[in-house]
Amino acid sequence: MFPQLFFPDTNPFIATLATFATLAVGYFSRPLGAVIFGHYGDRIGRKSILVITLLIMGGVTTLIGLLPTFETIGIWAAIILVVLRLAQGIAFGGEWGGAILMAFEFAPPNRRGFYAAIPQLGPAAGSILGNAAFLLVTLLPDEDMLAWGWRIPFLFSSVLVAVGLFIRLRISESPEFKVVKKEGHEVKVPLLEVLRKHLKSVVLVALSHLGFGAFSILVIVYLVNFSTKEAGIDPTIMLTITLATFIVQIPMILLAGHLSDIVSRKKMMVIGSALVIAAVFHLFWAVSTHNPWLIAVSYIVGFGCCYSLVYGAQAALFADSFPAEVRFTGMSLGYQIATSLGSGLTPMVAAVLLQYTGSPYAISIFVAALLFIAMISMTRLIAIADLNRGKSSGAAGTSDAPAEVSAHR
Repeated sequence: MFPQLFFPDTNPFIATLATFATLAVGYFSRPLGAVIFGHYGDRIGRKSILVITLLIMGGVTTLIGLLPTFETIGIWAAIILVVLRLAQGIAFGGEWGGAILMAFEFAPPNRRGFYAAIPQLGPAAGSILGNAAFLLVTLLPDEDMLAWGWRIPFLFSSVLVAVGLFIRLRISESPEFKVVKKEGHEVKVPLLEVLRKHLKSVVLVALSHLGFGAFSILVIVYLVNFSTKEAGIDPTIMLTITLATFIVQIPMILLAGHLSDIVSRKKMMVIGSALVIAAVFHLFWAVSTHNPWLIAVSYIVGFGCCYSLVYGAQAALFADSFPAEVRFTGMSLGYQIATSLGSGLTPMVAAVLLQYTGSPYAISIFVAALLFIAMISMTRLIAIADLNRGKSSGAAGTSDAPAEVSAHR
């Protein structure tokens, strides 16, 4: 759809790459958002940043829904779209960290995995609403779909922004940040502190999520495009399959967060990663059969269940890897570097690999390698998180720190 609306004068392969590149721009700007909003999130508080980023993201998404197409203003349509995607990415760079920390820092110590998993529902919930909206507009005649139907999901986001703003204005500041503020432990330049003392954690967070960011965008964007264009699957069927998958993700992400509080994190990360690696190959095989039922099962099991087991538990692990005074900047920077590289580049890398190798399994091998690196990185990060948790418990004068730390190994 977007190639037709914004890049109609190019050949199909270049138009697809241009669309994926426009998508990537939003991901590449996220680390900048992590630095900007992470700085103020660690300096003035989590709540205010959540309100600001929500307003920016909602406003930009609404503007995309109002954007003239190539037919109306020519190449300026694509240029403005890229600028809006940049702003959207910067806002999301701060949005994710703020949402995770508000949940994580409000939670009881033995429930932080579950609480931190709740904001992780955002992409699934948003995708359910978005896919449901697009599923409805695909029922329109093609002419109406291209003329105005595609705008409806973007414009509908303004309603969600109003609801989100109402909720965020009513919540109080994170109790853990209040302690940092009260004791005067704010860091003057959080980014410099993170780079000087916690660079290893930033790198490990980035590597831990890199493969999962690549996997998610592969499933959500690339495989849907591949299934409809190369495998001849009806777009409505693929939208229905992805919608069902996201519905399954909701309880699975919450279950993963709960299990991370009561089961060994290391076992969860290793087993979950291995299952997702297997799912990568199974997904491409399922698509190659052109059988919608096999594709649906592969999506629901691989992306709905296996992926969610790790994704739901990652948030608490990443937050635990940094002290409270630089937590916003540290975890956001690492995570957004991973999304900018993993989610931002994967669709283009996949398109190029398929173009020059002719085999979709080359894409599977590429993503599987990233997932294996993520698995190793998470096991290293768990040791750092356990150490930080032990220091925090010791500083608070608790006597059960060793037992609490060992429970997560």
